[in-house]
Amino acid sequence: MVYKVYYQESMDQNPKREMTQSFFLEADSHAEAYAMAQKNTDYNIETVEELSDAALVYEQADPEFSLTTFN
Repeated sequence: MVYKVYYQESMDQNPKREMTQSFFLEADSHAEAYAMAQKNTDYNIETVEELSDAALVYEQADPEFSLTTFN
């Protein structure tokens, strides 16, 4: 499944909606996606959302779409 991770780059600042960014990753469950994002980044993770098939097709239409992988 593909998940969209919403985050703030800084852990030191108050989260602001205008500063929210996102990346996509593939995981077997919501909990695994959240754990991967927490473990492999220094970001302030806001939420992790599982993408439906329609939402995934919409996101993939963006030429900048890419899945983030962690080694």
